[in-house]
Amino acid sequence: MFDTIPELRGKRIVLASKSPRRVELLQQQGLVFDVIGSTFAEDLEHHHFDAPEHYVVTNAREKALQVYRSLTTPADLVIGADTVVVAPEGTMLEKPSSRVDAVATLRRLRDAESHRVVTGICLVLQQPAGEPRVVTFTESTGVKFGKVSDEDISNYVNTGDPMDKAGSYGYQSLAACLIAGIDGCFYNVVGLPLHRLYRELKAAVREQTSSVA
Repeated sequence: MFDTIPELRGKRIVLASKSPRRVELLQQQGLVFDVIGSTFAEDLEHHHFDAPEHYVVTNAREKALQVYRSLTTPADLVIGADTVVVAPEGTMLEKPSSRVDAVATLRRLRDAESHRVVTGICLVLQQPAGEPRVVTFTESTGVKFGKVSDEDISNYVNTGDPMDKAGSYGYQSLAACLIAGIDGCFYNVVGLPLHRLYRELKAAVREQTSSVA
């Protein structure tokens, strides 16, 4: 669908993420882009932010701007993203540090009524002159685990699948069998809220085109 936005045709677009899930999702939607992973350290302290939304959108912005400024061949658009899993009490859960950590995280999520997956997106759009235009937004999706045993969790962790995923699970892969349902955008749980991204990107590029005309 992204190839139906005429303002993007012929433009250089960069995804500031090497996430295989995000790359695959954008490719499936017909977007032509380069992949350049950000070198932003992503070491921001959680307690400095009053909400998970502020944390993920800050990470997304810093990653996108770092890539935008590092390019020797300018890009018309850079897309940055960051996703965290949020426990019911508000604690942000990122990628596990070990298999023991992954097991503990998954048991915690299973025992909770539900939790949230929050993604921050940053669009950096090149301007005719001066600093780029920066557009940010967040998307939140509720997730509920099913009746999962400790053995189920251990078997899943032993596959190695959770080790590179926020919250220690990947809904789009083996962990799909652990989840009873979601409330909101499925693709947001994967790491890229496609419907919201499409709407925001379409609005941003059209507003930019009209302001230049």
